Amino acid sequence: MSRLDGKVAIVTGAGRGIGQAIAEKFAHEGASVVAADVDSAACLETAGRLGGDALGIGADVTSREAVEAMVTRVRDAFGRIDILVNNAGWDKAGPFADSDPPDWERIVRINLHGVLNTSRAVLPFLVEQGSGSLVNIASDAGRVGSSGEAVYSAAKGGVIAFTKTIAREAARHGVRANSVCPGPTDTDLFQSFAGPRLRESLVRAIPLGRIGTPDDIAGAVAFLASDEAAYITGQTLSVSGGLTMS
Repeated sequence: MSRLDGKVAIVTGAGRGIGQAIAEKFAHEGASVVAADVDSAACLETAGRLGGDALGIGADVTSREAVEAMVTRVRDAFGRIDILVNNAGWDKAGPFADSDPPDWERIVRINLHGVLNTSRAVLPFLVEQGSGSLVNIASDAGRVGSSGEAVYSAAKGGVIAFTKTIAREAARHGVRANSVCPGPTDTDLFQSFAGPRLRESLVRAIPLGRIGTPDDIAGAVAFLASDEAAYITGQTLSVSGGLTMS
């Protein structure tokens, strides 16, 4: 028996990268997966790769209306929701002194408000069921800061604090909430601003000697989402190859 058998899981930002790896891991572990992404074609492609009863839904997490429509569709299709993984994210790297307010707003809307929107839409159903797991993909940038990612760090720090508070509020209803904080991970976003020199310097700095992969993150998320982590809530897990330790 796989550890997510019978579970219905929503994964946002599942069209590529970490979100796609999480969706694939969940399907392998027996979950019915809803792959959500602002890129409708990408999430449908992910769902097609998963096969079975996987569902792809185009949804912009910055829109409460779109999120509520997605949750309604999931409830209609499966009758329940057990796991929400808030993975959708975006960043634009550069010195804060050179940054532009429209980029701040987009970063905060996607990385923080997106988590608020989806959590607000799903939590009442988990509370009603008396069980469920939220796993929010934050970032080590939100734990220890990251040069060139000031606003992103602020938003992800907000996700960590929000997760701890939800863990406290929802625990009496049998609902758990935890954060996973990736370190440098080989995704399209990382590749967009990390040239060979930065990559080489990070590999030298990471004790395990390599950049992380989306599969590294997916394994941690699957554990926290599963009943194996039934006594774990309000925690912040760094998956960084030892780059940050606390």
